[in-house]
Amino acid sequence: MKIVISMSGSLLTNELTLQNFQNYSDIIKSLWKKGHKIIVTVGGGSVCRQYQRVAKEAGADDDKLDFIGIMSTHLNASTFAYAIGDDAYLVKWKPLKQAMEEVEEHFGKKIIVAGGYDIGTSSDYDAAMFAQLANADIVINATNIDGVYSDDPRKNPDAKKYGKIGYKEFIEIIKKNAQKPGEYRLFDLKGAELLKKIGTKLVIVDGRDRQEIINAVEGKHNGTVIS
Repeated sequence: MKIVISMSGSLLTNELTLQNFQNYSDIIKSLWKKGHKIIVTVGGGSVCRQYQRVAKEAGADDDKLDFIGIMSTHLNASTFAYAIGDDAYLVKWKPLKQAMEEVEEHFGKKIIVAGGYDIGTSSDYDAAMFAQLANADIVINATNIDGVYSDDPRKNPDAKKYGKIGYKEFIEIIKKNAQKPGEYRLFDLKGAELLKKIGTKLVIVDGRDRQEIINAVEGKHNGTVIS
């Protein structure tokens, strides 16, 4: 199976230890050893937000804050690739077009590990672009929520959790919720629209339970399928 995993940086950085990175890298390597072809994009996480807060106090504009976010993804992606070891191929920072050429060259030969690339796009969007490039069977969003709800479940106890949902309704939910750290952030809007266009299934799982990443591949997860 051709798999793209968009991994929240917070899964790696909330416990910034080698053991935590290895715990997640072991999950990815176990899928690789089963013959799956894998691309992992890693977000910026809590480290990103700390740097952005300081830069904003210094007067950095949105583009500069975005650049800091991109660099944060590469701190995480680089460390994650090193935790995986020889089976990993790290796509270092460069324009997205060039990154895609590199992914195309090495896909299937190694576990591709990537971050963010162009200002104005997110690692979720990059994951969608890589999914299109690789003709992926599935995109897994491993994050810190356990699926898609009709509303923010932290604010609305009556919010309904979906086992399955169509892209049209999913995109409507994204649009009505603030897509900011700490809010009910599901997936990048442009990334979701691209996955809808190319018809690639997206599965959102609670990556804090590492086994859910494997469960998503095997179709027995507790998250939400978007198709």
